[in-house]
Amino acid sequence: MNKKAIKAWIMYDWANSAYATTVLAAVLPVFYASVAAATLDTDTAASYLAYTHSIGMLCVALLTPLLGTLADLSGRKGDFLRVFAIIGVLATLGFSAIGEGDWFLASALLVISTIGFAGGNTFYDAMLPDLVPVERRDMISSKGYAYGYIGGGLLLAVNMLMIQQPGWFGMSSTLAGTRLAFISVSLWWLLFSIPIFRHAPRRPASPDMPGSWKGYAVVGVRRLRQTFRQMRRFPQLIRMLVAFWFFNDGINTIILMATIYGTSIGIGTADLMLALLLTQFIGFPCTLLLGAWAQRWGAKQVLIVSLSVYICIVILGYFMTQASHFYILAGLVGVVQGVSQSTARSLFSNLMPAGRTGEYFGFVNITGKFSSIFGPFVFGYVGQITGSTRWGILSLIFFFVAGIAVLLTVKVQNGMQDATLADQEEERNGRIGAAGKSSNVRFMG
Repeated sequence: MNKKAIKAWIMYDWANSAYATTVLAAVLPVFYASVAAATLDTDTAASYLAYTHSIGMLCVALLTPLLGTLADLSGRKGDFLRVFAIIGVLATLGFSAIGEGDWFLASALLVISTIGFAGGNTFYDAMLPDLVPVERRDMISSKGYAYGYIGGGLLLAVNMLMIQQPGWFGMSSTLAGTRLAFISVSLWWLLFSIPIFRHAPRRPASPDMPGSWKGYAVVGVRRLRQTFRQMRRFPQLIRMLVAFWFFNDGINTIILMATIYGTSIGIGTADLMLALLLTQFIGFPCTLLLGAWAQRWGAKQVLIVSLSVYICIVILGYFMTQASHFYILAGLVGVVQGVSQSTARSLFSNLMPAGRTGEYFGFVNITGKFSSIFGPFVFGYVGQITGSTRWGILSLIFFFVAGIAVLLTVKVQNGMQDATLADQEEERNGRIGAAGKSSNVRFMG
């Protein structure tokens, strides 16, 4: 293994997690409502922000399968990652220039930064099989998420001080501190991305690689059509994908709705922000520890245990009444969130065909983004018809139970083994079918 490249790969999670924690989770929602959309009423501002997130993820969902295919053809996942990371960095920097009432510009920058962040992660995830042999992927994948937790958490702590104590940083107001926080995220993201820019692995280009962007698009679309047709050759990958649709939707819904749910039952903003920090710092050691267990006992087994903990989190969330309960649940989420995502990524990389991980991770991303609309919808709909968000949070049990049920049917093997077994089964069925037809002919004769 190339140790420099692996360290650089891990450091990129440290770099871009600052965007996920500070921009997406903590600072931007408040900044959007109070500054960018200050000329709109509260409900309209919230709706516009939700629509913006949807548009951004739709763009990512439509772009990443094609771009993943192109990255596989060229063997230059690192170059694509660099482009998307810089797009995200520049768009994040642009938030610092947003003035009162500039909601349209803020929405446009959020769409662009989402494309940079999520699009870059497609190529980042797809690098794992190029860097790490199968027996080490669970541990290395976990290290990436663990360092992301600590990196994002450290900068979030500093950003909270910038906003709450702007004078300590030479700023005159909370708004100035917020602008400085956006600048710090963009610089952090860029600075700690330099190692992966320098050491990203390259593979030889495919013989099918065209000589123009138009040719890339034609070949990329052709390969995507082949992907849809060939998925049947990888039955274990299909089962893993279905399981992922369920449990990932449940996890994402908890992440997206935790703050709203906490607010609805009377938990203060300060406690919610501190709980977010708690999740980050608990996530670091727990992701490393459980990642080591996954390497020893198997990623599938550890993933099932972590999803079972999520079921407990949902049940406890239903009965939650005070801030101390929210801290306990935040701690439990910190224990299992990173290892759930890292072991899922590792399992996917083992089940995908070699040389086409960018394409297949793009496929995972697009289907995952579309499937993620159901969790929030179920949460909201159940809460609306029952008149209580508690029933909304409890309804998420379905996604974890269904995910575990499908995951139990997945046989962990690599993509080539999966394809070989499928081919053998197809050939065996073909022989049986041919024999049956032959017998029928003889009988009829």
